Amino acid sequence: MAGIFPCQLKPIVLEAILHRILGIGEILWDMLPTGPQLGGAPANYSVMAARLGSHAAILSRLGDDPLGQQARETLDRFPVDVSLLQTDTRHPTGRVTVELTDGQPSYVIHQPVAWDFLEPSQSWLHLARSADAICFGTLAQRSAASRAAIHAVVGATTSQCHRIFDVNLRAPFYSAEILRESLQLATVVKMNDAEVPLVLKLLNLSVGAPEHLLRHGAEQILEAFPALHLVAITCGGDGSLLVTHTESHRHPGVPVRVLDTIGAGDAFTAAMTHYLLRAAPLSVLNEAGNRWGSFIASQAGAMPEIPPETLARIQVEIET
Repeated sequence: MAGIFPCQLKPIVLEAILHRILGIGEILWDMLPTGPQLGGAPANYSVMAARLGSHAAILSRLGDDPLGQQARETLDRFPVDVSLLQTDTRHPTGRVTVELTDGQPSYVIHQPVAWDFLEPSQSWLHLARSADAICFGTLAQRSAASRAAIHAVVGATTSQCHRIFDVNLRAPFYSAEILRESLQLATVVKMNDAEVPLVLKLLNLSVGAPEHLLRHGAEQILEAFPALHLVAITCGGDGSLLVTHTESHRHPGVPVRVLDTIGAGDAFTAAMTHYLLRAAPLSVLNEAGNRWGSFIASQAGAMPEIPPETLARIQVEIET
């Protein structure tokens, strides 16, 4: 595991180190107006999960190029396992041109790139069999090769593993088929409020009345996909909604001055996973997700510095 920061080894981290978390899919450079920032939802998720104390690994693919080398050097500063990153000698490291308007990003996602050619290696499959949680999304499934690899690795996990599908729609890189097959694999699904009506439409599910759209949509999805036990819907600065078959919890959000929202949703998912693995109640899952999501939104880029005192403070805020 690369570059563990001793200052981050709080008591809860020592307990959490037993959990193995995987993020599989894209790793890329967000080419921001202020300069390049390393990202990609699975990478952001894994870095955040590692910072919270789990043994988190990124399963992705980099080009054999300067951006690929720079990505490895950047990740080496974080307590995340990069030992199973694949190297592609034929395709470049992923890039996304990002423009920000009032802190909200728009994207041009370049292709083909290295993470379009993920391979389900024996080492990935072996690691999946011992995973406590794995997170995957839609974007990396835009290519047939990576889609097959993701399905193989997620399918190799045990029935006890939390399989978290982060919808993360990026036009035109999704389809009803990708959504349906991913939801059939998942035990947890996370999406934002803007994605809910689109997901329901693609799945031919009822949208319902506007004032009950999110709750009704979550219930529809849970009913349509029996393996699911939790639907998480983020609502930006307005918090989030968590729904299971038996209960729900609405969080109002944590007010912050937003610098950019890149990676905020991934931090929410990682923090939610951290407490999901501890069988915490929905209120704690929601508090954790919103605390960490809002912190990342208040910083530049998806992997900002987190001083040890900030890590400790937010941990206390979540757990008290």
